[in-house]
Amino acid sequence: MAELEFERRLERLFGDAPAFSDEKAFAMAVERKLARGWTLRRMLIGSAGLVGGVVGASQLILSNFVGQVEAASEGSSRVLRAGVAEWAPRVELLSALPAGTSVVWIASGLAVLAMGFVLTRVIEEF
Repeated sequence: MAELEFERRLERLFGDAPAFSDEKAFAMAVERKLARGWTLRRMLIGSAGLVGGVVGASQLILSNFVGQVEAASEGSSRVLRAGVAEWAPRVELLSALPAGTSVVWIASGLAVLAMGFVLTRVIEEF
């Protein structure tokens, strides 16, 4: 029994933090140090970002990045045109399918079901 009473008393002592006479001055000193540190950190991060941006921009300009993007764009546009030309006859087959109100209702129901799944997933994450 003595151990149980001792443990309860010990828990109460650790549960109540003692009040110090200089706690307000200590809190203000800590806040002042944190505020001073943030100003210096902001300046350092800003200057590092500026230097990084200048270095990155100069690397993009010197590496002929625009020419490489144009060449890649031309190649991808050719592939895209070929893909559209290949799929055009198949898309015409879709127009032959019946597209009545039942299809619209089924598609709407599936969309609501998918939104419900997404919503439950988001709720589980929080």
